[in-house]
Amino acid sequence: MNKIRWRKAWFQVHKWIGLLLAVLIIPISLTGAALVWHDALDRALNPKRFAVSGQALLPLDRYVAAARARAAPGDRVASIALPEDGHGPVAVTIATAPKPGAKPQGGPPARTTVFLDPPSARVLDVANNRAGLVRTMHVIHGSLMVPGLGRSIVGWIGVAMMVSSFTGLWLWWPTVGRWVRGLRWRRHRNTDTNLHYLTGFWVALPLFVLSLTGAWISFPAFFGALTGEGARGPAGGGRAAMMRARPLDAPALSIAAVVARAKPLVPEARLRSVTWPTDRSSDWRLSYDTQPVRSVTVADDSGVAAAERARGGTSVARWMRRIHDGTDMGWLWQAIIFAGGVIPALLGITGVIMWWRARGWKADLAARQRAKRARVEGSAA
Repeated sequence: MNKIRWRKAWFQVHKWIGLLLAVLIIPISLTGAALVWHDALDRALNPKRFAVSGQALLPLDRYVAAARARAAPGDRVASIALPEDGHGPVAVTIATAPKPGAKPQGGPPARTTVFLDPPSARVLDVANNRAGLVRTMHVIHGSLMVPGLGRSIVGWIGVAMMVSSFTGLWLWWPTVGRWVRGLRWRRHRNTDTNLHYLTGFWVALPLFVLSLTGAWISFPAFFGALTGEGARGPAGGGRAAMMRARPLDAPALSIAAVVARAKPLVPEARLRSVTWPTDRSSDWRLSYDTQPVRSVTVADDSGVAAAERARGGTSVARWMRRIHDGTDMGWLWQAIIFAGGVIPALLGITGVIMWWRARGWKADLAARQRAKRARVEGSAA
């Protein structure tokens, strides 16, 4: 196949990926761009939960008691998270009790987070973890709000975007002259076409990386097998099973006793979070603010503390997630991710405009050719 035929073939692939998936790519891209600034967005939308009076911490059981006072009968404390970097509220997550007679749901149980003022344990805000604009954007970006298959759909869209990035770069490459000719603004008389060419070139590589990391997150078992890491997460179904677990209503150990038993294993580290034992695992889990993050489990029945292998470090899956969402990657990469979310939406819109215009001039050309043939046939007769 010669160069012209290759170009035509890649054009068809690129065109139909854009046309068929534009409606899905645009919301995924825009929500991904917004979620780069997740923390700032959360603070702007929910200022009252961050209106703390200071950062001095009380004994953890004070926060647990304050959260329980706002819980409904049957609700159970699932975890407590302390302020990151010493700034912000204490967050206690409560697993909501199922309503009497309600049918079991396939996903994790509903959870509510109680935000507390660190120095006073005063309730600042109570939020349903399934509600709110930021949560909705997470669901759109991760699963398009499609239960069950949504995550796989988003993963395959990521694969299609990798192909689109490659074919778009091929089509951008000038057919005549040096490659720098492609960097000119006025390659075409239409502004939307120039935008499509130029922004598409600059976003091609970042978009390929974001699409690859997004597909990696959507298909952890497949990519984990390629890297030898396997599907990461606790036994018995991984993270999904852990989320479906029901916290114990009355653990044998108090949170103060659990923290005291874990402390000798990480004497200098600052506690980040505590997760309650559940009907699937009788261990408490404590995470500490170290690099990489260290965790300690404390058996609720025996009180034996054990250090878990450090999470993070060289894990390819964790690196892929960090690259995808920009966590601890610096403002420059976060800005690139933001552009990598906004520009594909622009490419989708300009691509549809270009296709619609091409339909118009092709229809006009076909009409003129038919008219010409009719004149020729008429004169011949």
